[in-house]
Amino acid sequence: MNTLKKRARGVVLPKRLNKLGLWLLITMGLNACSDSPSNEPIQFDSVISNGQLVDGFGGPGRAADVYLKEGVIAAITAPGELDAAVTNIIDATGKIIAPGFIDVHSHGDPLETPAFENFLAQGVTTITLGQDGDSPNVDDLGAWVEEVSENGIGVNLAMFVGHGTLRDQAGIGQNPAPGPDQIQRMLELLNNSLDYAFGLSTGLEYNPGLHASESELVEMAKVVGSRDRVIMSHMRNEDDDQLEKSIDELLSQGLHARVHISHLKSVYGKGRARAEEILEVIERARQSGIELSADVYPYNASYAGLALLFPVWSKTDEEFAVALSDRREELEEYLVNRITNRNGPEATLLATDPYTGKTLADLEQELGLPFEEVLIDVIGPQGGSGAYFIMDDELQSRLLMDENITVSSDGSPTGFHPRGHGTFAKIIEEYVVNRAALPLEEAVRKMTSYAAELLGVTDRGSVEVGKAADLIIFDPTQVKARASYSDPLQLAEGFDVVIVNGEVAFFNGAALAVASGKVLSPRE
Repeated sequence: MNTLKKRARGVVLPKRLNKLGLWLLITMGLNACSDSPSNEPIQFDSVISNGQLVDGFGGPGRAADVYLKEGVIAAITAPGELDAAVTNIIDATGKIIAPGFIDVHSHGDPLETPAFENFLAQGVTTITLGQDGDSPNVDDLGAWVEEVSENGIGVNLAMFVGHGTLRDQAGIGQNPAPGPDQIQRMLELLNNSLDYAFGLSTGLEYNPGLHASESELVEMAKVVGSRDRVIMSHMRNEDDDQLEKSIDELLSQGLHARVHISHLKSVYGKGRARAEEILEVIERARQSGIELSADVYPYNASYAGLALLFPVWSKTDEEFAVALSDRREELEEYLVNRITNRNGPEATLLATDPYTGKTLADLEQELGLPFEEVLIDVIGPQGGSGAYFIMDDELQSRLLMDENITVSSDGSPTGFHPRGHGTFAKIIEEYVVNRAALPLEEAVRKMTSYAAELLGVTDRGSVEVGKAADLIIFDPTQVKARASYSDPLQLAEGFDVVIVNGEVAFFNGAALAVASGKVLSPRE
């Protein structure tokens, strides 16, 4: 009888893999086997051993070994229970094993930054693109998806089709009253795009979406609902006194399709009591049968183009030119009131050169001009982007902790806001560890299985046999969100190993060049 003892083979590992600590050991070989086929050990590609499994469903963690084969979770057992032959052994002693996080609202260009290292470093294994009504303006979304797949991507991608993009493609643009033929063309484009997209996104605070009527949006919702997809909405107005009205508009679409509030916030709203009022609106809608959900990011500043600050009639370059000549005084008054209501000029932090890192208050002093004149005469509505410190921590934290609220970054690999590099790490660091406001198991549920359910992703988001092997290994006490407003591109720390479709995609603080992500297909 020939007996093979488990032994290390002479493999050359990438240099960054040679920096493994004692807790992570990768060996090559086979377990002992016998002449009897029935007694031969089961073959697996990898095992993550001796970890504390938090499976994504919110229940207590348990000690477990997780076995992977061909990119799928093949077995879950108590530690050491299974006689198995494996190629790669990852010792997760003292660590958490959890599903990879799912970011339900994110940005980026997979053809320009395909690694998405900023997301991998936070434990994110699936992102969504095409948000805020803005998706790739291409004739064939399917061909674009194929190009992304062929190019390679570091994370999984769930696409959305943008309402604003469809308006442009249908020849509607900023027209507030499109004709029936234009509406029909837009609906046809939407239906075709839903072959590749998990739903429709709207950006009703931005051009051209802000020109859409409620009836137009309802017609779009009917198509989305007929395909069992979801509408992700950046609502029309996030100001506190307009929030309920904006939610009501979304609920009219919710009579026909699942609906979701993107990055729920109350601009200049304050306190826990106000948060409870907002949550009650959501709960009443859910009790009435509308499938309504929302996401929140753990920062008190938003981020958008400066056009957000300007009135509807002066957002584009053409509209702005008319406003300067015909409505200058009215424009100044509007900006004074709007900036004052949004916590003053010191609460707007510019994120575009040559003013990056300066507030409107800073520019007032530097240029010797009132902030409204800085916006009108120096920058303009199309002159850049900014972070806006407009939210109340007590209110937003209460929203975030609600069981029906998931998490998004609303970030990108290049955006000048720490949320793109820090959101999911901050949830663990701040809300789980520092504040003890969320149990780890609940935080993981919100960012994994619940997020997958809302999107309609069925093959990942939890640690179950048969699910895709998107997994993270980490010690919660070591997770740190390093990104800041002054230095927003710092990678998060503490997610030691990130596995995407069965392959180690991030290790020891850096993404590996494996491009193991997939463009996901929506369910039918």
